[in-house]
Amino acid sequence: MTNARTLAAFGGGGTNCSAALEYVNKKAGKGDLVIYVSDNESWVDSGRSFYYGNRGSATMNEWNKFKARNPNAKLVNIDIQPNASTQAHDREEIINIGGFSDQVFDVIAKFVELGNNKDLWIKTIESVKL
Repeated sequence: MTNARTLAAFGGGGTNCSAALEYVNKKAGKGDLVIYVSDNESWVDSGRSFYYGNRGSATMNEWNKFKARNPNAKLVNIDIQPNASTQAHDREEIINIGGFSDQVFDVIAKFVELGNNKDLWIKTIESVKL
């Protein structure tokens, strides 16, 4: 219940992914890895999602502030129910993962070590025996 009260204090009614980064940015927080786990219904705070022009989500705006202060930081977005929208499009330091299994941890480890290298992911996928 303590955690539920803490999370409720950030505001309710949807998944406000930017709230955590906004809080960390206000505290001038530091870090090398940020991981979000969402149900992909996380656009409640954007007000101007990618569907309405590429003006960026509130999460992306907060990420850019965090990244400026933490140049080596990487962002992992795990969407349990992937869809057509995202809070932060893939970049060298951002990866979006759709779905969840034990393999997610291997993907995160590779991403942290090697970055978001498209050729690496293609080779990894092609190496899977069906």
